[in-house]
Amino acid sequence: MGQNIGVMLKTVSEDCNLACDYCYYSSCGGKVHQPVRTMEPALLERFIEQYMRQSKGVASFAWQGGEPLLAGLSFFEKAVSLQAQYAPPHTSISNALQTNATLINEQWANFFRTYHFLIGVSLDGPKLIHDRHRVTGSGKGSYELVMRGIDHLRQAGVEFNILSVIHEDNVTKPEELISFYREQKFDFVQFIPCMDFRSQESGQPGRFQITPEAYGSFLCRAFDLWYNDGNPDLSIRIFDNMLAVLMNHQAELCVHRERCPKMLVLESNGDAFPCDFFIDEEHKLGNIGELKLEELLASPLYEDFLTLKPDMNEACCTCRYVKLCHGGCPRNRNWLDVNDRTQKDYFCESYKMFYEYAYARMNTLAESLRAERLQRYKMTGRAMPGRNDECICGSGLKFKKCCGQV
Repeated sequence: MGQNIGVMLKTVSEDCNLACDYCYYSSCGGKVHQPVRTMEPALLERFIEQYMRQSKGVASFAWQGGEPLLAGLSFFEKAVSLQAQYAPPHTSISNALQTNATLINEQWANFFRTYHFLIGVSLDGPKLIHDRHRVTGSGKGSYELVMRGIDHLRQAGVEFNILSVIHEDNVTKPEELISFYREQKFDFVQFIPCMDFRSQESGQPGRFQITPEAYGSFLCRAFDLWYNDGNPDLSIRIFDNMLAVLMNHQAELCVHRERCPKMLVLESNGDAFPCDFFIDEEHKLGNIGELKLEELLASPLYEDFLTLKPDMNEACCTCRYVKLCHGGCPRNRNWLDVNDRTQKDYFCESYKMFYEYAYARMNTLAESLRAERLQRYKMTGRAMPGRNDECICGSGLKFKKCCGQV
């Protein structure tokens, strides 16, 4: 491998103990297969051994589902044991796990703390909003169970963030959401626009539940509340990403990066794909039980996939905001026709509305942060870099083109 890759494991395939009505896996109705479909131990070991051998000092694991905790604590204990067993010396290992948090207890929380897992918790807002869509198989809201799980994370000192799906019941309520995050001291938040997958039951592709205009209006008002007169007191991922780009760094969110990050998504049966949004036969790279990791990553299908993001619509290429979103996500470009990913992102107008609205204040904030950073550097007593030296912030730009402009 020419670069580090991250891996996402679909830990229990489609199994989930909730029946959220907009989810990929709502058709399971909260009923879990018995036994739960996890990766066979020999297959898990085969993959981790190969991945670690080529990790180049950094190994990144993301555990998703369905609901990954259904795999059981012993599965994850085995996984971290294999990571330690096969990691070359001085390898940095990270584990992130996305969960509905309903199964988290003291034992789970202590495990996460011990192995430094970063936990993403799916929570759509206050009780009345959350329980509208995120329900158990019997139709009962899951809010109280989620908050109980969060309490266990806090008591154990586990790092976590909140992922909120933005749908028709909260897209007009940014004030209520931001107030809720602050009241609950949820300092790290991510928004994901809701795609309704119920249509898939009739063989139709999923459709977004909210309009670009509604999402754009939501982002603009949420930005006002986040900006806080130039003193943001919580992290919201899409806003943090815009700020990072204006400070000459690459966006962290894959939707707004110049290229799709090179990663591998593994289903519990070992089938491999280049992205969680492209899990279909057309993009299947092979199976880790049948092919070596190098062979999967060298697949022509992988190279074809990586060309989707740069192949932007002509209108995107000339847009003043192209460096902020790079044409958005290929999945969102004309998803009704898998053979044409050169259309504009469904949320193009949302992003343009937001960028236009927030640009001046965000740029002012970026300039202020660069000035603060430069001042802190000066106070260390270290020699200032030359104009043509690499900038102190790690952007990779020359000092005169970055923080040296202050």
